Amino acid sequence: MTSPLAIGRAARVVRGGGVIAYPTEAVFGLGCLPRDRAAVMRVLAIKRRSWRKGLILIAANVEQLAPYVVLPPQPQRDTVLESWPGPHTWILEAHARTPRWLTGGTGGLAVRVTAHPIARALCLRVGDALVSTSANRSRRPPHRRALRLRRDLGVSVDYVLAGALGNELRPTAIRDGRTGRVLRA
Repeated sequence: MTSPLAIGRAARVVRGGGVIAYPTEAVFGLGCLPRDRAAVMRVLAIKRRSWRKGLILIAANVEQLAPYVVLPPQPQRDTVLESWPGPHTWILEAHARTPRWLTGGTGGLAVRVTAHPIARALCLRVGDALVSTSANRSRRPPHRRALRLRRDLGVSVDYVLAGALGNELRPTAIRDGRTGRVLRA
């Protein structure tokens, strides 16, 4: 069980500009504050991934996503909102002020309101949505064990928040919130 003290420490690291690894629905994720350009660039460097691919944000509630995205019109809005909290990632229209390093310059942003108790508690303690990308180098399998993650990513991550993963076997599906089309199964 992950202690509130460990969640608090992870939140302090994130608010201080750090990069952490933390458990999500299926795999460990790498996270930081979405508007902290230097931290996001570190996440991308750890993954060896281009910013043009865009990133996912997770949040404890829809209100934490409001500064970043616009909910789609009805009836698609209900479909998105009814899927949360849960392991459902949607690409929604990004606000004009949302940093390009999050969207990959596409105008859309992948977002999820998580039901994972540790990830949710972390977002609440941070007071903001978090970048959430699988904790692995590009083209390598995502980590499902904290010990292997520490061995692989080592000192490139400022803090590893250990804890149980959710029950999903694969990273969440991604759907386009504007059309409902499945982009990643």
